[in-house]
Amino acid sequence: MTLVQKATEFENRKFKFITTSDRIIASREVKALILEINEEYKKSKDANLMEIMKRLTVIKQRIEKRLKGVPLTA
Repeated sequence: MTLVQKATEFENRKFKFITTSDRIIASREVKALILEINEEYKKSKDANLMEIMKRLTVIKQRIEKRLKGVPLTA
């Protein structure tokens, strides 16, 4: 499976992570995908790869925001 196919499959998943460990696993997986795509992008400078990285980064930020939770007010 190519990187583009892996990224597309990850984007099309249902993002309903019940447990914190599910969120952590998803965050690590998307981070690894982004880094792999970045290495390919450095070699080819393909604009399509950059767009995929941007979309994955948005997903990763959403997951990490949910992991951090809402700060407690004093």
